Amino acid sequence: TIFGLIGGTDGAGCGATPGTMSSVEKPVPGYPEREQWTRQMDFIMSCVGFAVGLGNVWRFPYLCYKNGGGVFLIPYLIIGVVGGIPIFFLEIALGQFMKAGSINVWNIAPLFKGLGYASMVIVFFCNTYYIMVLAWAFYYFIKSFNATLPWSTCDNPWNTPSCIEIFHHEDCLNGTIGNTTYGNMTCEELADGRSPIIEFWENKVLNISQGLDYPGSINWELLLCLAAVWVMVYFCVWKGVKSTGKIVYFTATFPYVVLIILLVRGVTLPGAYDGIMFYIKPDWSKLGEAQVWIDAGTQIFFSYAIGLGALTALGSYNRFNNDCYKDAFMLALINSGTSFFAGFVVFAILGFMANEQGVDISQVAETGPGLAFIAYPKAVTLMPMPPVWAALFFFMLLVLGLDSQFVGVEGFVTGILDLFPGKYYMRYKREISVAICCLMCFIIDLSMVTQGGMYVFQLFDYYSASGMTLLWQAFWECIVVSWVYGADRFMDDIARMIGYRPFPWMKWCWSFITPCVCMGIFLFHLFNYKPLTYNNTYVYPWWGEVIGWCMALMSMLCIPVSVLYKLCRATGTFKEVTPFWSHLTTTLSPSCPLNHSDVHWQTSEGHVYVLS
Repeated sequence: TIFGLIGGTDGAGCGATPGTMSSVEKPVPGYPEREQWTRQMDFIMSCVGFAVGLGNVWRFPYLCYKNGGGVFLIPYLIIGVVGGIPIFFLEIALGQFMKAGSINVWNIAPLFKGLGYASMVIVFFCNTYYIMVLAWAFYYFIKSFNATLPWSTCDNPWNTPSCIEIFHHEDCLNGTIGNTTYGNMTCEELADGRSPIIEFWENKVLNISQGLDYPGSINWELLLCLAAVWVMVYFCVWKGVKSTGKIVYFTATFPYVVLIILLVRGVTLPGAYDGIMFYIKPDWSKLGEAQVWIDAGTQIFFSYAIGLGALTALGSYNRFNNDCYKDAFMLALINSGTSFFAGFVVFAILGFMANEQGVDISQVAETGPGLAFIAYPKAVTLMPMPPVWAALFFFMLLVLGLDSQFVGVEGFVTGILDLFPGKYYMRYKREISVAICCLMCFIIDLSMVTQGGMYVFQLFDYYSASGMTLLWQAFWECIVVSWVYGADRFMDDIARMIGYRPFPWMKWCWSFITPCVCMGIFLFHLFNYKPLTYNNTYVYPWWGEVIGWCMALMSMLCIPVSVLYKLCRATGTFKEVTPFWSHLTTTLSPSCPLNHSDVHWQTSEGHVYVLS
């Protein structure tokens, strides 16, 4: 019947008399007690480590200078308040209240449990391709232990005749230049020259092929780096939050130490002031451009790690009475503050590079892997003791991504394990699950360590966990919590946990403002869709785009497909089924006199099990 979708109609949960346990409510023998953080700071540091990643350090500064410098902070902060913080708080609070991972938390509305499966698909794709950035960082880190950095010279086997180490534009005055190293070359020939760092990146690290349809051979050095990073991730996650919570104290704080060191060094370099002014100088005319607001919204959802289910998993290990409301605001402040601070570090270095090369800053500022693996490696070659700075930078890059990676894996594994009832409990279940997850991702990653691997990486990055999929996920999270489960009802649940009701602004955002913001940005992305390219030159083939859209739809379709599947399974005509819309949630009434700290409960397809 339709009540199979509704759940909670069997007298369990709040329908049961407090202090008693019906036969339906008895726990499955041997069901393990859910882990909790050893201390609350473990949760804070894990969230910081997961949310503060490469997107904060590299993508935000690039978007800031691209969209009017300091004026970009205005749309960024506005969308953060109306979109980022409300959903960030919603996901953590939902996990803390339900004590479940990203799938089982949606037992509050079993008809929409596809939201959980969608987040699992997205985070699985993220875990799969994000690890490649760590593999590249580890590769550069190892190569930094040389007296001469391999990307600083043109006398390597992978270099081409057009490789040029140093070229000052002021030398090119009369149309020709005589040079004992390169011979007589015209200015046109020098203008077409390639930097050794670009050749190291494309010819040595990537050994990139002509396109997606030319996979080529495997880069065995990169494969070993990938395997090493996956081993690190496994041993960070395999024992659960007890070990993860300790590791993040180092992985979440060390990047700040390095960023401070790099900032102190960067501001002393010539040209640093020009770089910082380029970063923060406002261009007020940009506020009227829609793309600026779209970039701000997309960056908020990326950097806050919304829609991945990992925040829900982290919140599920909190104490029931933890004040997650204050935590959400503090974590959002740390997240956005880190982004803004990192911009000073990055543009101080870029200003120095522009000064050294005699070009405008806009010509040395790039985004994504280009900034991390081209611009900055070039900068360290111009500093005293380049190997030291290179090793420090790439170790920071590795650590910065490592905590995001293993928290993402933690969120995925938590969601999977929560699907299994107590009767399937077995020793080492967690260790085996983490190993299977890492192995599956590693096998898929083999396609990214080939000569065509960069094309595969961009395909994953552009489609599988893109802004569109995250916006779609965030939109439905708000709709289900506020309009299906009930915004007032969820606010009451939060009050039961933290002891007071949050400011009504949260409820208004979940119900109206945030869904409109998410859908508005989503539709703009859809209507302004542009085919994927690499370096603005290579256009992906049609079948590559089809693969990309299939990856995007794998998560986006989970929601409507699961709704249709459950409705089709319900007996009765559509007219008989639809009037029960108001009963599509479980009966987790906040008025139920339960002391959550004294009970252990779980939900399975909407049924509430209460233990007293």
